[in-house]
Parts: sequence; C-alpha cells; structure tokens
Amino acid sequence: MVSHNKLFTRLQSYGISGTLLSWLQKFFTGRTQCTKIGAVLSHITDVISGVIQGSVLGPLMFLTFVNELAELLANCGIIVKFFADDVKLYARIINDVDVDTLQAAVDALCRWAEAWQLPLSINKCCVLHVGQSTSNVPISVSGLNLPCVTSCRDLGITVVSDLTPTTHINNIVVKAHQRANAIHRCFVSRNTDLLVRAYLVYVRPLLEHNSVVWSPYYKYDIEAIERVQRRFTKRLPGFKEHSYKERLKLLQLPSLELRRLHCDLIWCYKIVFGLVSLEASTFFDLRASSITRGHPYKIFKRHCYCTARSEFFSERVINIWNGLPLETVNFSTLPAFKRSINKVDLSKYCVVAEP
Repeated sequence: MVSHNKLFTRLQSYGISGTLLSWLQKFFTGRTQCTKIGAVLSHITDVISGVIQGSVLGPLMFLTFVNELAELLANCGIIVKFFADDVKLYARIINDVDVDTLQAAVDALCRWAEAWQLPLSINKCCVLHVGQSTSNVPISVSGLNLPCVTSCRDLGITVVSDLTPTTHINNIVVKAHQRANAIHRCFVSRNTDLLVRAYLVYVRPLLEHNSVVWSPYYKYDIEAIERVQRRFTKRLPGFKEHSYKERLKLLQLPSLELRRLHCDLIWCYKIVFGLVSLEASTFFDLRASSITRGHPYKIFKRHCYCTARSEFFSERVINIWNGLPLETVNFSTLPAFKRSINKVDLSKYCVVAEP
C-alpha cells in the first residue's frame, strides 16, 4: 500500500538524493504483475505502490516511510509501540482529559494515514481495558466507535483485560495437541529420534513463544502445558511403561516448566548486563552493595499488591536469580551463563514437573 511517489518524497526529506535516490527509484518502478487462476493469466498491470515483499530493502523502506508517525504519536502524550505495520496506542486513563488525549492521538493517526495513503484496517482495531476498572472508554476511528473487547491477540499472544495467561495457554495447548497428534498419525517411521526432532521443531515452539510475557503461575495452567509433552513422550515406541521423569531422562529432554525458568534467567541476564535495548532500571532495582552471600548481581525484591504484578517477569524471576550459587554459575559471558545454569538444581522452584 506504500505509494512510491510518497516514499521517494519521504526519502528526499531524510537527505537521500542523487545517485542513491535514482537507484532506489529504478528499483521500485517499472515493475509489472498479473494474477493467475488455474491456467488463465490476467492482463499485466504496472505496480505503482508497495515495498517489494521478500526483498532486503522492503522492510527498511517501510520503516523509513512510517518513522514520522512514531514521532508524531509520541508527541501526543501517549505511549506508542510499532512492530512492522502493527501499531499499539495506550495510556493510563484516570479522567476525561486522558480519554481526550488518547482520542486526539487516534485522530492524528487517522489524518496521517489519509495524507500518506496508508489506510487503517478498522475491522482489526479494538479497545482493550487493562486493570480493575469496568468503565468503557469510547474511542472512535473515522467516526466509527471501536469495539471494547476483553481479550485480543497481539504478536501471537492472547492478552486479556486481567492479564492472566489462562486464555492464551488454552489456545496454544489445543494447537500443540493437534500438531503432536498429527506427528504420531502421519509419520510412517517410528524412529524415536525422528519423532522427537519433529516434536522439537513443530510443537514445542508453540508452547514457548514469548513465554517470558505469559509464563503461567496457576498449577492447572502449568499442568496443561506439561501435559502436551507428557502425552507425546508416552506415545513413543517403548516409552509407555516409563514414568514421565524417566522418559525425560531417557530422551534427554528437560521439562517445559524448567525451560521457562531458564528462559526467565537468560532474559534477566541480558537486561542486567545490557545485552538488549532495555533499561535495567525500568525492570529491576539492583542492590548497590555486594557484601552478601551469593553472587554480586542481586536484585531488590519489592512488595506487590496484586497477582498480575507479583507474577510478572521482573518480579517472579528475582528469587530464582538471587538464589543462583556463585560457585556454580558463570556470569562472565552469556554462553557461559547458559551452560552453567543447566547445572543448577531448580527443582524447588518447579510447581508441578521437575526433571
């Protein structure tokens, strides 16, 4: 949907001109396309818009095209997050002034989209209220009131108004069981190594995608996720008579719960040591003094008044992080840290399935 003429105007505004601009213009213009249905081809037509999908330049050109929008919305007094062509606007609503501020930001987005010929998919837009407030804040796009929902899907994660992970877990567990059953049903080979590899490629990623965001804390949710791996391994040839712990040991697989703990620790390491573009101070209060037993990178644990906060990543990981033994864990590099935490016994932090 990106207009080529407007894209070239945007590039010029960023100082791109001369031979480079001419090369980009020739790269995007002069292309044609047609549609094929069966053996019939449509008439050939010129491609006058859109960045080329599958190209290296395509994502970069799109980000350049919408970069101004990020600055425009940030100046409206709300928080904005972009991921490719997905935009999230959010703000803390206390009074009507905050509602008007959010609505003004949405109006600014609509005006920008109209001016730059990048229309919004209104049918994909919605309003999600997070927190204990039950009042609905009316937000409209181009005169149409957006529906207020109790849950929505955002970058593969189902987010609900009370921030509990149960809905998302139920969704991914159903899909994971379907894929696991398909592997057992469709693979002619009964080779254990092959079946396990298929599980690791096609099933386990469903159960671990962005687990730092939604990691479960209710026992029934933890059991629901673990049940996928438990059932899959039980159906492997020769493993039915073994217990779940024995099967994991024979297959050299960690429990899914343990893998989530490791994932939390790895992300904590990345944030504390500045390996990602996130400010550590927004997540953790690092202790200034190292005159304590254990490692010198301990984090201060605050008191939380609600479950959603106490079970959030930046809070739930603290006890595990602070409890890491200095004599076992190597904090020198990330690869060394990953290898060393595999040697640490984290069974006391596992609610259901310890390896």
